[in-house]
Amino acid sequence: MLEKLNVKQINEIINNLETHEYLKYIDILKNDKRASVQKIALKLAKKLDDIRKEEIRIQNMKIFENEGYKRGFRYIGGIDEAGRGPLAGPVVAAVVVLSEDTIIEGINDSKKLSLTKREELFDIIKEKAIDYGIGIVNSDEIDDINILNATYSAMKKAINNLKNTPDYLLIDAAKIPSIDIPQNSIIKGDSKSISIAAASILAKVTRDRIMEEYDSVYPQYDFKKHKGYGTKEHYEAIKTYGITPIHRKSFLKSIINGD
Repeated sequence: MLEKLNVKQINEIINNLETHEYLKYIDILKNDKRASVQKIALKLAKKLDDIRKEEIRIQNMKIFENEGYKRGFRYIGGIDEAGRGPLAGPVVAAVVVLSEDTIIEGINDSKKLSLTKREELFDIIKEKAIDYGIGIVNSDEIDDINILNATYSAMKKAINNLKNTPDYLLIDAAKIPSIDIPQNSIIKGDSKSISIAAASILAKVTRDRIMEEYDSVYPQYDFKKHKGYGTKEHYEAIKTYGITPIHRKSFLKSIINGD
């Protein structure tokens, strides 16, 4: 059948295939006498290989969750935060609970994703999650209790904003004190655990959007660009215009004291 079609027509068929049909068409196309059609077979084979690699990567990101399921846990929450290091704005934490069979293509540590991809996954995660919660701690509280305790506070707020309390927590490189939930601290967990990766995206996108709103309030600081981090331009703006109510005074003692 395909030998009677031109390359454009074949490409139209290939572009509408389901993944489970790829092998069948690869075998047909690679035996076509036309070199241009054989190239389509190679392209389709590469696409199938990429899909399989992504499936393996995602399955590897579910190892810690699967260990939890084997231990009898069913409501597993992955936690991560965004904004521990900036000079301004809140620290934001998120917790995400996914079902055991959830697959989210392209999910990864938020820092490894483009802005466009993070925004896309933000909506997909919220749609696919069984439950999610977000906790926000502002700059005043960060100054009062320090950034580490503020981060723990944001994580607790995120947990409290869930519909149900998790029976197990996977946390990126941290353990939350004074909570009665079993937890597992995972170094670089945002690239090793699907639920932590999901939380990292929710936290990052939420915080970035907050900083973009602050940009319209304090346009001279360019918060939309650097999100409150200590760039050269940000320090220069502070020296020119002073600090704002959203700056973390505890992070800027040398400037405030004139050192």
